[in-house]
Amino acid sequence: MRYYPRIIEAEIRQKLNASGAVLIKGPKACGKTETAKRFAKSILQVDSDPQVPVVMKINPGMLLSGETPRLLDEWQEQPGLWNYVRHEVDDRKQKGQFILTGSANPDEETKQHSGSGRFTIVEMQTMSWLEMGFSSGEVSLLQLLRGNEVPFLNVGLTIEQIIERMVKGGWPALLDVPLDEAILLNRGYVDLLADIDMSRVSNVKRDPGKVRSLLRSMARNVATLVDNTTLAEDIKAKEDAALSRPTIIDYLDTLLRLMIYEEQPAFNMHIRSANSLRKSPKRHFCDVSLAIAALGLTRDSLLKDLKYCGFLFESLVYHDLKIYASANDARVSHYRDSTGLEIDAIVQQAGGNWAAFEVKLGIGMLDEAAGNLLKLKQVIDPTKIASPASLNIITGSGMSYTRPDGVNVISIASLGE
Repeated sequence: MRYYPRIIEAEIRQKLNASGAVLIKGPKACGKTETAKRFAKSILQVDSDPQVPVVMKINPGMLLSGETPRLLDEWQEQPGLWNYVRHEVDDRKQKGQFILTGSANPDEETKQHSGSGRFTIVEMQTMSWLEMGFSSGEVSLLQLLRGNEVPFLNVGLTIEQIIERMVKGGWPALLDVPLDEAILLNRGYVDLLADIDMSRVSNVKRDPGKVRSLLRSMARNVATLVDNTTLAEDIKAKEDAALSRPTIIDYLDTLLRLMIYEEQPAFNMHIRSANSLRKSPKRHFCDVSLAIAALGLTRDSLLKDLKYCGFLFESLVYHDLKIYASANDARVSHYRDSTGLEIDAIVQQAGGNWAAFEVKLGIGMLDEAAGNLLKLKQVIDPTKIASPASLNIITGSGMSYTRPDGVNVISIASLGE
């Protein structure tokens, strides 16, 4: 299978040079192992090597012997490895000794000593449009964080292409397969998640039917501020099922462990008005294709529901922004205050520079989006937080340019790191 270079490679290289061990974590099938192999000199397949459980009982140190960096793939299948790696890093006193990859965070009850000073962590996502070759990357997030204007660009892009790429997702193994096969494989991913992974990850039996009901409810409410009570009500109304709040909390925690969904935090900023900021996070699947698969949707059915496609597109943009932001030492949040002013994404670097983004699948609401961004600029308190470096609208059209009011319009097909 062809390997597609990943943006995260630079971060892995940097952290291998800085620490004794690097943990690469991300959802199953996002490409962790293949990327880690680019750096590893020896490999231990913890989840598939039948000798591993035996050696763990006799002499676990043997598993760490090998040319470095040594890759321990799916290490969480043997959580005790963490402490052995920690001790080995202490003993060797050298950088770049181990790479650990995992598609599930270990149970919080697992007794582990801190990896502080020994481990660094890299969070891996499925592939961005830039990595898959669907974006030219001519408009870089770094330049937007520096306040540069956007040049006029016109990339041919249709709504059908966007929907098809959302349906397939950013899974490396699916890039070169036909759309109908990708749909079947993504639905199979959801089935395995509900039937096996949710119970296997912590050895607690969970009801596959209830897992599917929760996943469908999350998919219907993707990229929104929906809370657990609303999810319970939605499941009762549309799934004809009942999930208690404790069950929903338990299932969501497990999905977080499996890195199947994530929360986009609220932006904490200083504003001049007395309006209060909303602190609830938005919820997204690790890849928007899973929301589509959970609901059993296709390209044709999505073309008939462009309103819902708008939420999916916002989730897709958040996914890509998060990858590009990570490459620029930045984080992605969202803004909402008590007046109802909402901004889809705020990207802020560790040094304080930030940029604001609205997301619109079509071009019919650009003026409204620009108005929201300009209003945000007015309500911030400039004595406590710097003005945004840029105000931006990311669209599903092919055109990128700077409007007369200074707001940038950026096609997702030109956005990059």
